[in-house]
Amino acid sequence: MEEFDNIAISSRIRLARNVDGLNFYTKLESDVDAKYITDSVMETLDKFEVFNFCSLKDLTLNECNALFEQHLISRELIENKDISGVAISEDGKIIVMVNEEDHIREQCIEKGFNLYKPYRRLTQIDDEILSSLPIAFDDELGFITASPSNLGTGMRASVMLFLPACELLNKIDDIFIRAKENGLTIRGIYGEGSRALGYFYQISNQGSLGLDENEIIDKVSDFIYSICNEEQESRQALLEEDYEKFRDMALRAYGIVTNCYSLNEGEMMELLAAVKLGEVLGFIRISSDEKFQKLFYEGASANLAEIFELTDTKEENIIRAEYISKKVKELAQRRV
Repeated sequence: MEEFDNIAISSRIRLARNVDGLNFYTKLESDVDAKYITDSVMETLDKFEVFNFCSLKDLTLNECNALFEQHLISRELIENKDISGVAISEDGKIIVMVNEEDHIREQCIEKGFNLYKPYRRLTQIDDEILSSLPIAFDDELGFITASPSNLGTGMRASVMLFLPACELLNKIDDIFIRAKENGLTIRGIYGEGSRALGYFYQISNQGSLGLDENEIIDKVSDFIYSICNEEQESRQALLEEDYEKFRDMALRAYGIVTNCYSLNEGEMMELLAAVKLGEVLGFIRISSDEKFQKLFYEGASANLAEIFELTDTKEENIIRAEYISKKVKELAQRRV
């Protein structure tokens, strides 16, 4: 839905699968079991487009954290570094994590608000995995998963939303309540257990038992649609409430982020979000939303360390300020 492109950042479908007869990752009996799962998944993926696979034990911890900051892998996968791995499609939209909380976590991420698009693409991968591997399934419980909340379809459908107006107008608590009433859950930018940063929220189904895949997608989509409409109305309300205040907020953030000498990660997130708010309210012009969105992780600690050789936090903050300032100047200009 293109009218919500500046609200809905991305749509993700994730499927949890486990190999029948093998313990969950915490009690895998041997490295042989872990290797069997990895080899079987890679053999299946070889039938499709090009995937780049890496074992996390071959990566440094910083390289792992950089993938986490890009929302490509989970914190749990890093915790299982000795036996886990990840396969990423050439376009970076399909990610298959191996030996995470579940043996197999398939996910597809697409820009904007359209959960059926990643679902259709991921289904092709999942169908092949189901036909190639003995996946644990029960006629009553559905797919057997490590977490009871994933029993049933094993599906998590989620949308990443940018909700500055709802937050500034103190509507977030009410949205949390309504989400819970609808069997949905809201998390921060880095998923479960993370707090909201820069007005970003992930909304997804809380469970999947008793619903089929289409019902889950429709349920999440209906709620997201209502929130997107509410955010649009709230943005107009901000302008009507105090135009000068929010123009100043956005342009002040633009001035700071393009001129500061030192910038920590939390400050960067808040300032970039305020600049992004300025864009949706019409105070700032951003030439590429996609490139601007990448700054939120390019300036994060691990990714910044992959770009530059950093030795301490003080140096990191100075380098971050220089890098983000340059990029924002290239991508964003204040409107007259």
